[in-house]
Amino acid sequence: MSAASRKESPEQAEFRVHCRQWLSENTPEKATVRLPESPVEIMTNEQMDYLRSWQKSAYEGGLIGCDYPKSQGGGGMTNCQPIANQEMQAAGVPMLPNVIGLGMGAPTIHYHAQDALKERLLPLLFSAENIWCQGFSEPGAGSDLANVQTFAEKVGDKWVINGHKVWTSLAHFADWMIILVRTDKEDKHNGLSYFVVPIKAALGKGVTVRPLIKITGETGFNEVLFDNLEITDDYRLDEVGNGWKVAMTTLLHERGAGQLVTPSAGRGVVKKESAGDAYSLMGLAKEFARDGKLASDDPVIREEIMKAIIRQEGSKQDARRSRVSSLCDHPMRLPLQTKLLMTEIRQDYAALALEIQGPASSLYLGDDNAPSAGAWPLAYMNSYGMTIAAGASEVQRNILGERILGLAKSK
Repeated sequence: MSAASRKESPEQAEFRVHCRQWLSENTPEKATVRLPESPVEIMTNEQMDYLRSWQKSAYEGGLIGCDYPKSQGGGGMTNCQPIANQEMQAAGVPMLPNVIGLGMGAPTIHYHAQDALKERLLPLLFSAENIWCQGFSEPGAGSDLANVQTFAEKVGDKWVINGHKVWTSLAHFADWMIILVRTDKEDKHNGLSYFVVPIKAALGKGVTVRPLIKITGETGFNEVLFDNLEITDDYRLDEVGNGWKVAMTTLLHERGAGQLVTPSAGRGVVKKESAGDAYSLMGLAKEFARDGKLASDDPVIREEIMKAIIRQEGSKQDARRSRVSSLCDHPMRLPLQTKLLMTEIRQDYAALALEIQGPASSLYLGDDNAPSAGAWPLAYMNSYGMTIAAGASEVQRNILGERILGLAKSK
C-alpha cells in the first residue's frame, strides 16, 4: 500500500480501486485520426466525436464530476476527483474535450446559478453532450478584463446582447458559452453581469462564429459576434452587477486555485516520450547530430536537458504539495505559481527541442520527413498561447506579488 493510499478515507480508497478496475476494462480504441496537442486545438468533427465519446464513457463510469452533488449530475463524493485524475493520467487515456466546461463553466454554475439551471446544465456538461466555451476576451479587453464592452440591455423580461468576443476556444463546437457582459456603462467593475448563453441554438439568429487561423495552421480559436441576441433572465448567474465576483470564481478555477478540482486526463498524448514532456528530450538528443557528434554528447545540451527535467519535476511536486493544506502558506500561491511556471517550462523545453533538431525542426505537420511527425514545432508554437491563457505570465506575476506576497499594486 502506498503512502498516498494510507492517507485516503475509506470512500477514497474504494473509489481508487473502482477507477483502476473501470479503466482496465474500458480502454478506448486507438483514434483513427490525429489528435491535437490539447482540447483547445480540436479542429475536426472526427476529432471531437472521438473525444466526446470518450468523455461520455468516463462520465458514465463515474470518473467525471465526482465531487459535485448528485442532484447536479455528480457523484456526491468528497475529494475524489483528484484520484480519478491520477488514475486516468496513469492509464494514458485520451484527453477530455469539454475542458472549458469542466474547468470553468461547471464550478461557476455550481456556485452562482439557480438550482434549476444547475440541474439542467451540469449533467450534459459532464457527459460532453453539450460543449462549452468562454466569452471573456474582446478586441479591447484582454488582460484588462473589466474593460469588456459587450452590452446586455434589459428589455421587458428579456436581455438583449450586442458585442464582440475574441480568442474563444471551441466556440465552433460549443452549445453554450459562459459570458461576462456590461450591464452598466458608468461603473467599470460593478457594471458587469454574468450569463450563460446557448450559442449553437442561436447561430444565424443573433450569434455568428468565425474561426481564427493560428500560426500553427489550426483553428481552435474563434471570434463570436452578438447581434441583438435575446435570452431570458434565468440564464443570469448571481445578481445584476455581480459579474466581476462571478468572473473571479471562473478565473480561480481556470488557474487551478479553485475549490473544485477539474476532471483531467492530460493532453493529447500523456506518455513521457511525447512532445509534452521534458524527459523525451533525452531520446531526442540521441537522434540528432551536432558538429559531427550526437547532441546527447554535447555537455551544454545535456545540462540544458537536465535543467528542464529538474524544473518540470519541481513544478509537479509543487502541484502535489498544494493538495496538503499543512504545507501551504497561502491557498492560492502554489496553484497560481504552478500554472505560471509549467507554461514557461514547456515553452523553454520545446525551444530546446528545436535547437536539438536543428534544421530539421523547420519541417512541420504533414511533411513525411518531419521528425516526430512535426510534434515539436507544433508544441513550441502552441506554447505561446498557454503563457497567455488564464492570464498572461505578466498578469500572473502581478497577482502573485500583490495578493500573495503583499507587494504594492502595479500601476
